[in-house]
Amino acid sequence: MMVLVVAVVGLILAAVLALWPLSTEREPAEKARGRAPVTPVRGHSEPTTLEGILAGQLVRGEITQRQYLRALENLAARDEERHPLILRWDDRPGAWS
Repeated sequence: MMVLVVAVVGLILAAVLALWPLSTEREPAEKARGRAPVTPVRGHSEPTTLEGILAGQLVRGEITQRQYLRALENLAARDEERHPLILRWDDRPGAWS
């Protein structure tokens, strides 16, 4: 039982240390707005998809959540028009003959 308790405490401690911020300093512009600076994810400096660009704009506060959702709706409608999803509902042999 003691081994289990030590293992659980160790896992919790490891998770907390892994998520702890490495630096508490903020950039001056971000500090003035009261937001933490957005840093790129390991090795990726720019988003490569429209969804990524929109998400970055939302996180930086350049667009509102309503604008973000509207843009995603328009993107989904455009994708549906260009590449409609066709599902085969009946996979029995001979059903599509």
